[in-house]
Amino acid sequence: MGVYRIGIDVGGTHTDAVLLDQDNTVISETKSPTTEDVATGIYTAMKKIIKDVPREEIKYAMLGTTHCTNAIVERKRLNKIAAIRIGAPATLAVKPLIGVPDDLRDALGKYVYLIRGGHEFDGREIVSLDEEHLYQIAEEIKGNVDSVAITSVFSPVSQAHEQRASEIMKEVLGEDISVSLSSEIGSVGLLERENATILNAAVVNVAKTAADGFINALKNEGIEAKVFFGQNDGTLMSVEYAVKYPIFTIACGPTNSLRGASYLSDSSDAIVVDVGGTTSDVGVLVQSFPRESSLAVEIGGARTNFRMPDLISIGLGGGTIIRIQENGGFTVGPDSVGYRLPEKSLIFGGDTLTATDVAVALGKVNLGDSSKVAHLDQTLLNKVYDKMVELVEEAIDKMKTSAAPVPVILVGGGSILLPEKLKGASEVIRPEHSGVANAIGAAISQVSGQIEKVYALAEIGREKALQLAKEKAMSEAINAGADPDSLVIVDIEDVPLAYMPGNATRIRVKAAGDLARMEVNELV
Repeated sequence: MGVYRIGIDVGGTHTDAVLLDQDNTVISETKSPTTEDVATGIYTAMKKIIKDVPREEIKYAMLGTTHCTNAIVERKRLNKIAAIRIGAPATLAVKPLIGVPDDLRDALGKYVYLIRGGHEFDGREIVSLDEEHLYQIAEEIKGNVDSVAITSVFSPVSQAHEQRASEIMKEVLGEDISVSLSSEIGSVGLLERENATILNAAVVNVAKTAADGFINALKNEGIEAKVFFGQNDGTLMSVEYAVKYPIFTIACGPTNSLRGASYLSDSSDAIVVDVGGTTSDVGVLVQSFPRESSLAVEIGGARTNFRMPDLISIGLGGGTIIRIQENGGFTVGPDSVGYRLPEKSLIFGGDTLTATDVAVALGKVNLGDSSKVAHLDQTLLNKVYDKMVELVEEAIDKMKTSAAPVPVILVGGGSILLPEKLKGASEVIRPEHSGVANAIGAAISQVSGQIEKVYALAEIGREKALQLAKEKAMSEAINAGADPDSLVIVDIEDVPLAYMPGNATRIRVKAAGDLARMEVNELV
């Protein structure tokens, strides 16, 4: 009896799906247009790849999705939230949601509270937690909100006040209320961590809907599989974990592509260019995982500081619109016909000149009806093509840490547009199945857990602090669905915080392992 896994990745243009066997060999793959309601696109793609396999042998299903990102960017389908900051009187000068765009603040800022409490950077209480105020707030928001974001001053050092506030919320509002704690989401830096926590609280329903939709689609097909979501460090998390920390799904598409590229090309260190229908994402593989960004990241206009992959996104994809001007000049994008490429582009009988048409007219790609672009001026098209390639080469150059050439892996449906040689690349690798690298990345990924916490070394010493952090990261990974026996520590960073007394250091540890094997009794 075989054990199969499904990997699905929902992009702006296509929903890609693959079916792998227990040796991670690709059995079938497909691309299906992403649909308005997303679920239909997922269902269509899934039906295509599973037709030749016994349903009961499909044991795992992985989904990489843009649902949460889109909800924030479009300000749609967000939870009714309350945001509680534990940090009066110390932080009264700066209100929550400051610097967040007005429309997002209107959506998320109806119930915002500042209460007494919080810690110093060495873990001492600033003032004791105002529990009475918390009970008052809970009564006030009862029935009006379905998700609560709690942020306390220096909670990465001490979680005590956030934990207690969470207990009070659940006591009054019921165990089912969704509570997001900043100490579990962002890093040190109050406002960015608070924003990340508020956004997390706001997309819980979206994540639940996506998860339910995916599970129901599988059930309709008679598939009883364990379901995992892709997260933005290139690893997976269980459904329960994803619904608690949905913000970690943001930017998981490009990271799935990076992981897929690493797997398909057997490369652990390279630059990956993922060319989609609308954009190309350029990222860096370090030891087979995406390099992480060290900067504050904006999501939908709100500054956050939770972990994100280091990516450059450029407006060039298969559907990018090329405009030729009267004087012989031209522009490339940044807009795209997106998933309407099969009806809009010239080679498919449409009226819009796209990047794909240019590649076909120059004989670089064989697709559609090339006679429909035969009349175009080759000299001008060559200039357009050079410009397209240059956009990619510039992005590659920006991502490099030295001038030395590095391997470049091309993946994504639009990667056929790019040439065999690129400036700054020691070699250009275009692996087999590269069109669905993102879905493959979702399917082969490991499960990870990560923690970031400030330790006072004066009290416990460096060795002990590292040991504690490693243990906590490993238990996070197990909670997210990893097999305890296969866990390895994949990343450790410790940053001495010179401005703090007590020889403090911020330690970040990530552990990753294979999917926990299903127990024999589960299979029977």
